[in-house]
Formats: sequence, structure tokens, C-alpha cells
Amino acid sequence: MGKVLRNIQLTGAVLIMIATVVAFGVEIKEMVVTKEINLADILLLFIYLEVLGMVTSYWGAQKIRLTYPLFIAITAIARLIILQKKDLEAVSLIYESGAILIMAIAILILRLRRSKMIKVELDKNDL
Repeated sequence: MGKVLRNIQLTGAVLIMIATVVAFGVEIKEMVVTKEINLADILLLFIYLEVLGMVTSYWGAQKIRLTYPLFIAITAIARLIILQKKDLEAVSLIYESGAILIMAIAILILRLRRSKMIKVELDKNDL
């Protein structure tokens, strides 16, 4: 049963990788056709690269590091803020930037867990 689930997970990872590469290519093609590149397009490409990095990491280690989805979420919220431009209420901007700050702090805490300054002993398989 475990091997079947593992094969399903790997198949899902391959499908995610293929879909991401196709979406990346479509976005590049659209930029070439329109001859226009803006910051939102670049951030979308970064999201695609982060997803590919997460799939590659998963394929090698057979587990997902918690920081990858957090980086993807930060980039996605930054892209959302940029796309909303000036139509955004100030309160919404504060909430969205607060979400980015909370995720950045979470990443910092996750990274510090492995720090030798804190003297926390972790197994290599942790996080």
C-alpha cells in the first residue's frame, strides 16, 4: 500500500512539474507576443520557478520542506498587491502586508531551528 501511495505522489509531482513548465512557457510566449513585460509577469515567473524548485526538492528528498510553500505564498501575495494597485483599501493592504510579515517571521523561525547558535539538536529528517 505504501508503494502505491508513493507512486501516486510521484505521478502527482510529475504532473505538477509538467503543468508548471507549460504555464511558464505560455507566460513567456505571451510576453514575447505583446512585447511587454511588467513586474506582475516577473513575479508570476518567480512563482513558477519556486513551484519547480519545490517539485525538484520533493523528488530528491521525497518530502516537501515547509519553507517552499511559504516563499510561494509570499510571492503570490506580493503579486496580488501589485496587481490591485491603487484600487486597494488601506486596511486590505495592511492585512496583506501583515500576512507577508508573519510568513517571513515563520521562515526565519524555521531557519533558526537549524542554527547552532540556538543549540537545538535536530535530526536530518526533521523539516
